[in-house]
Amino acid sequence: MKQEKIATRLRSALLVMALSGVLGGCATSGNPKDPIEGFNRAMYGFNDAVDTALIRPVAQGYDAVLPSPVRTGVTNFFGNIADLLIGVNNLLQGKPDQAVSDLGRVLVNSTIGILGVIDWATDMGMEKHEEDFGQTFGRWGVGDGAYVVLPIFGPRTVRDTAGLIVDVAVDPITRINHIPTRNVLLALRAIDIRADLLPADNVIEEAALDKYSYIRDGYLQARRSQIHDGNPPREKLD
Repeated sequence: MKQEKIATRLRSALLVMALSGVLGGCATSGNPKDPIEGFNRAMYGFNDAVDTALIRPVAQGYDAVLPSPVRTGVTNFFGNIADLLIGVNNLLQGKPDQAVSDLGRVLVNSTIGILGVIDWATDMGMEKHEEDFGQTFGRWGVGDGAYVVLPIFGPRTVRDTAGLIVDVAVDPITRINHIPTRNVLLALRAIDIRADLLPADNVIEEAALDKYSYIRDGYLQARRSQIHDGNPPREKLD
């Protein structure tokens, strides 16, 4: 119970931090999409330092030690859990066909795929989707709000920060009552995700003179594309 209260307070603190930074107006910039750029750059620097000192080395060790089939199995396992909520989000977004496919993936991979370790559903023609509550809010017409960099969680918008809180609240892993099991699974998933992103590190280093701007612009463009299923409308020019 104590750990759950701490987790709840942490989620609330992250939201308050994001909103207070957006509404405070003490570190505004000329970019309407990034009005608290000073705060965001400082938080980006903090996250980058933590990643360089701790998270990336652990992910590199994970990637080096585990054989590729094992890493794929771990990714598939967590992807199978995610498919359940992806199906819920597709249903909330008014895409029942995709929701049925997502839940079908869970059924197939949880059984003959051995709890999702083997992704038979993709081989059977059930496409893997990526949806979350931030995207759902966007489909419902909720505006992006300001860009904000959260501690550890990284780039978000105000809308996606609210979506993140819902994602965490309904995540089946965070709801596991056995705390050691829950914490091991959360850590393993985070390391697996970071290991999958290792190839992108070199791309960013080689392509970006300003890594902060590169990541910000890439995130905002990607989220816009995701919300509109890869076919975003033209942006209006001021």
